[in-house]
Amino acid sequence: MAFEIGGKSYETDEEGYLANLADWNPEVADYMAKEDDCDLGDNHWEVINFLREYYEEYQIAPAVRVLTKAIGKRLGKEKGNSKYLYELFPYGPAKQACKYAGLPKPTGCV
Repeated sequence: MAFEIGGKSYETDEEGYLANLADWNPEVADYMAKEDDCDLGDNHWEVINFLREYYEEYQIAPAVRVLTKAIGKRLGKEKGNSKYLYELFPYGPAKQACKYAGLPKPTGCV
């Protein structure tokens, strides 16, 4: 599967995750979010950028429990909880946010 932005084609797997991490850019995230009827605001970008930094450091996309805990440490308790993250990413914070961040599907996500 693939989609096109500005004349460039982006390959994805059958669930819509980018095939090549290096292809990611903010326009890709916006495109994927629009496909899910989601407008990315500052809070979304905070999580997306956090995930990209996390992946760069650990070479793994965190499952939701790890993500929640790590966000709480970095951004505070009011953002490091499932309720807040599910409000931003209703299809599953780890799964949906990792997709928009251009990362592989987190381990442990069905």
